[in-house]
Amino acid sequence: MLSVREEKQPPSNYSIPVSSKISNINGLKWLLILVPLAYIIILLIYPMYGLFKLSIMDNDGFTFQYIHHIFSNPVYLKVLRVTLKISILVTVISLLISYPIAYLLIRVQSKIWKNIILALALIPFWISLLVRTFSWIVVLQNQGVINQILIGLGIIEELLKLLYSTAGVVIGMVHVLYPFMFFSLFSVMKGIDQRLYQAAEGLGARPLMAFWQINLPLSLPGILAGSLLVFVMSLGFFITPALLGGANEMMISMVIENYINTTLNWHLASALSLILFIVTVIILALAFFLLRNNAVLKDVI
Repeated sequence: MLSVREEKQPPSNYSIPVSSKISNINGLKWLLILVPLAYIIILLIYPMYGLFKLSIMDNDGFTFQYIHHIFSNPVYLKVLRVTLKISILVTVISLLISYPIAYLLIRVQSKIWKNIILALALIPFWISLLVRTFSWIVVLQNQGVINQILIGLGIIEELLKLLYSTAGVVIGMVHVLYPFMFFSLFSVMKGIDQRLYQAAEGLGARPLMAFWQINLPLSLPGILAGSLLVFVMSLGFFITPALLGGANEMMISMVIENYINTTLNWHLASALSLILFIVTVIILALAFFLLRNNAVLKDVI
């Protein structure tokens, strides 16, 4: 009978990864939580508290006079309406522009065309915000390219007032903010299984029907995320409205800047900032409560 000799196996050279060793250090997980939390408190929450406190506190103590002054003055209410109107327009137009581009990018088969479309979508990120805004001043002015082309084609007889108007502000802000909408949509759309389209078309669905029943419902998280991102950024946008807007298109950020740097009325600036913050929080909360039971959007909200 042959006996099998059990040989001692040499000790394994396998070693625990350094990341696993680090993760086992006592208290490290709490440290990884406390460091970002301290960062947020020191650099975000504390400065906001110091600013917002000025809206309800003065040398005499607690007061509501600054907030009451804003809501009792129709000028501030008009500024708030203009801010909301422009923000909604920018969000809707950015969605209408970005959605077809993102859809085309995931449907096109050629890698060359994919790279070209992606590069064109990235161009606004490669150019300075001020350069883009000043370029729109050249394009939108009375003797600018748009007016000259429309007059040359005989479409209009009088020059359009595009600069220092709502139209100019919306055009400039869409140019700046639409990439945030586009990449929110694209990041969601590229995760949609393309075999679903093949299955739908194989079952007799036309391309438009397949789009309505597959792509649109599954892209709702990207639509919501991009819309909230663009809308919230639009509420506090400053540079483009300040350069392209007129006296009748003043957004709330322009009024806050004027009170801080020109009139030095920090209390009214703080009250306007607090109102803008509350409006933003209310909008985000409404989006959460209205859509929290949607199965497709559960990962977004």
